[in-house]
Amino acid sequence: MGTLPSSSFLNLNFRFRPLPAGGSFRERNSAILQRNSRNLCFLCKERPEISMFRRRFDGLRCFSINGNEGGEERRTGTSSNAAEEVEKRVGGDDARSEQTPASVSSRAPGISSEGPLYSSFQVDSIKLMELLGPEKVDPSDVKLIKEKLFGYSTFWVTREEPFGDLGEGILFLGNLRGKREDVFSKLQRQLREVTGDKYNLFMVEEPNSEGTDPRGGPRVSFGLLRKEVSEPGPTTLWQYVISILLFVLTIGSCVELGIASQIKSLPPEVVKYFTDPNATEPPDMQLLLPFVESALPLAYGVLGVQLFHEVGHFLAAFPRKVKLSIPYFIPNITLGSFGAITQFKSILPDRRAMVDVSMAGPLAGAALSFSMFIVGLLLSSNPTGTGDLVQVPSMLFQGSLLLGLISRATLGYTAMHAATVSIHPLVIAGWCGLTTTAFNMLPVGCLDGGRALQGAFGKDALVGFGLTTYCLLGLGVLGGPLSLPWGLYVLICQRSPEKPCLNDVSEVGTWRRTSLIFAVFLVVLTLLPLWDELAEELGVGLVSTF
Repeated sequence: MGTLPSSSFLNLNFRFRPLPAGGSFRERNSAILQRNSRNLCFLCKERPEISMFRRRFDGLRCFSINGNEGGEERRTGTSSNAAEEVEKRVGGDDARSEQTPASVSSRAPGISSEGPLYSSFQVDSIKLMELLGPEKVDPSDVKLIKEKLFGYSTFWVTREEPFGDLGEGILFLGNLRGKREDVFSKLQRQLREVTGDKYNLFMVEEPNSEGTDPRGGPRVSFGLLRKEVSEPGPTTLWQYVISILLFVLTIGSCVELGIASQIKSLPPEVVKYFTDPNATEPPDMQLLLPFVESALPLAYGVLGVQLFHEVGHFLAAFPRKVKLSIPYFIPNITLGSFGAITQFKSILPDRRAMVDVSMAGPLAGAALSFSMFIVGLLLSSNPTGTGDLVQVPSMLFQGSLLLGLISRATLGYTAMHAATVSIHPLVIAGWCGLTTTAFNMLPVGCLDGGRALQGAFGKDALVGFGLTTYCLLGLGVLGGPLSLPWGLYVLICQRSPEKPCLNDVSEVGTWRRTSLIFAVFLVVLTLLPLWDELAEELGVGLVSTF
């Protein structure tokens, strides 16, 4: 209800009738409100049912005009001044109030200067936000759940707090009365029996806990959210269209990588246009058509690594009943692809599932990429296969400490310490696949490495590792010239951590944590470039030619 100018209230008649003697002020005030509810505005009638308006509209006045009877003024809130004013009016002389004529008031009523003022637009905006916001937990269901689920044998509830990103859920805090995994399993089963599939129950660490649980481990709490609020939505038609378009662009970028790998055989005018900043006239692109066929094997290899990566995710998710979205491939002209964005389309059951599903993709992609890389190096060192080799600058091997050392050990000092190196296309495909896999295993945000670290060590550890990773990418310590593009990609698309699991407390085990630490160590060695002094000493590339 919006406020109106004081000139609109010319004939006002305030009538207050005293209640019978006895009874508290609250009872008399309730009776007055019920008797005068026919003259209240819509907002006033709804306020007892919406706690938000009771809390936030302490400075709002509502006016109601009812024909010749004038209007009545009611100030919201429960301040002592308002209570004393009503007491005085109720305790006044009834005859005196009956004789008050319906004439022009000596002081035109208006909005009191006490408290904030709210316009009609502000009131409507708050009501609209309540309407469009996530649906909250039904209070009657909360009462039923506390009676049926919690108790002395499972979890003794001591207090409740808001739960969720917008406070749309309920967090039950208290004392655990058994082994946490057994209690959680029992509560989930009873919740389905009581409410069906209406809610999801989460077991999380108690926020701001000052101690540990007497049975060992952190203190736990239980969060309750509606299924439609906590679970991801279905994939839309536009998302399928975007995924297909990105996949087509990724195929094009992989083919472009295959063509670029033949730079020594490309027409000079094409090479000059893409390497000389002063070149302005574009060449005839039909000159590149003969090189497309020879570029396909490398494109197939790079694209195959990315597809194998996604298959690894799906194979690990299927037995754990975890649903995944369609992959959104990210094209890149330097590596062929930056990988793919694959979202969880269901809530993960526990942190073990988060670690396993997150690491399965990079493990599969890395296994295929490393196999291609080693086979390509062996074919490159065989003189009989020179017809299939391509010439690449030796400085490319300085982009990775680990891969550069493996190449140096396989090809030898003479081959690596030159201006160009003859290698098989499988070496390039394996190199690009390993580099992309290493980028995706960085412990930051919602990358595979970030998800695995969050599942193994918790969200607090992810924050610390994430800040360190951003600093290393920003300084160019990891990834070389690709560090800034990859850092921007993560900030835009993958910066948010993964949502908590249903069981977000149980540990993942020592061997999972050890495997993750070893994987992150290999990632650093893969993305750490060789500096000139070390490259010259190891014979990786010809530094003097730069």
